[in-house]
Amino acid sequence: MTLPTPQSGLPVTPADIEAAASRIAGHVRRTPVIDSGAGSFGLDISVSLKLEQLQHSGSFKARGAFNTLLSSDVPEAGVAAASGGNHGAAVAHAARTLGLPADIFVPETSSPAKIARIRAAGARLHVGGARYADAAEACARHRAETGAMDIHAYDAAQTIAGQGTTALEWLEQVPDLDTVLIAVGGGGLISGCALWLEGRVKVVAVEPEGSCALHAALAAGAPVDVTVDSLAADSLGAKRCGDLVHAICATRIGASVLVSDDAIRDAQTRLWRDLQTVAEPGGATALAALTSGAYRPAPGERVGVLVCGGNVALDTLAAP
Repeated sequence: MTLPTPQSGLPVTPADIEAAASRIAGHVRRTPVIDSGAGSFGLDISVSLKLEQLQHSGSFKARGAFNTLLSSDVPEAGVAAASGGNHGAAVAHAARTLGLPADIFVPETSSPAKIARIRAAGARLHVGGARYADAAEACARHRAETGAMDIHAYDAAQTIAGQGTTALEWLEQVPDLDTVLIAVGGGGLISGCALWLEGRVKVVAVEPEGSCALHAALAAGAPVDVTVDSLAADSLGAKRCGDLVHAICATRIGASVLVSDDAIRDAQTRLWRDLQTVAEPGGATALAALTSGAYRPAPGERVGVLVCGGNVALDTLAAP
C-alpha cells in the first residue's frame, strides 16, 4: 500500500495510522459499509455509509482508546478520562478488556444511554458538573492525586492515529470514494481520517450550528472558544478544538459546513425509517449535511457518510 505523503513536523503520520491498525486488530470490529441505494433518505444518489456505531462501546472512539492503551505504559493507578459519554464508554471498555482500572468523569448532561454504557463496562464513574469542562477539571484533580494516565478524547497523537484507522478500513472496503462527510466534535476523528485520505479523497467537516469549534478555528486561523448549544452536544460538544487537530485540518479539509438541530433530528429519523439504523444525534450529523442541502455533491460524485455513534435511548427516536 502506498501511504500518503505526510506534512513534516506533525507528531502523527499516515504510517502511525497503519501501525495503529495492526496494533488494535483483534480488539476492534471491522465495521460494515453499505450502499444506501438511490432514493434512500430522499436523495437521488446512493451513499456509502460506514456504520461505526456498530463498533465496540457504540462509537468509533474504541479505536483511539485501544491504540493509546496498547502503546503506553499504564501506571498502577490505571487510566482516567473526562467525557461527554462516548469517549468514556470507549476507555471503560478498552480498560476492562485489557484488565486495567479506569475512572471516567462525565457531566450531569451526559445521556442516560451513555452513562449506562460506562457503568456496564465496570469503570468507576464520576458524574458531576453542568458542563464537560467541569468533568475535565474533576478528572485533572484525580490524575494529580493518583498518578492515573490521561487519555485525551481528541487532541493527542495516539488518539488521532487510532481514529484514523476508520478511514484506512473504509478505503479498503470502498476504494472509489470521491468525498466523505464526517461529523466533528473535538476533531480527533476527522484529523485521523484527513491524514489518511489526504490527496486521495475529499474530506468534508460537518458540525451543528450550535457547536462548531473546528469551523470557527478554520475561520479564525487558530483554535477559539465557541458557545455550545446543540442537540448533539453530548458527543459533538467541544468548546474548543485542539491545537494538533487544527494543525492537521487547516490544510486537509475540503469543506466545512454547518447543519441545524432540526436537520440532525430529521437525519436521525431518516436513518431509522429507511435503513432501520439507530444513530445518536452526533452520529446522524454527517448525513444531515446531505439531506438538508448544506453539502451538494457534483454530478457523479461518489459520496461516503460516516455514522459515528449509536448510543441513544430508543424511546427518543422520532417515529417514522
